[in-house]
Amino acid sequence: MKNPTDAKDSENMTIGKALYAKQCSSCHGKKGWGDCSKAAEMKEDLGYFSSEEFHKQSDGALFYKTTFGRDDMPEYSKKVPDDEDRWLIVN
Repeated sequence: MKNPTDAKDSENMTIGKALYAKQCSSCHGKKGWGDCSKAAEMKEDLGYFSSEEFHKQSDGALFYKTTFGRDDMPEYSKKVPDDEDRWLIVN
């Protein structure tokens, strides 16, 4: 899947960062290091968003995992029902 949002748009980035802070940071950490208290409860590695391995993933793969979940990652289609908002989080 191709990301339909403009990752360089400052308004999009502001919205995406706010959504990430509200919906994702409790597990993935403020900077995406997977270093929050909930991380210790998970079986799987929560990922390190600055890693080369993470950056090899396509936006579509990240959107899919965020939407439908995978392993310890729950699906977020109900918590963040708007597809565009989930794309902004991917950005």
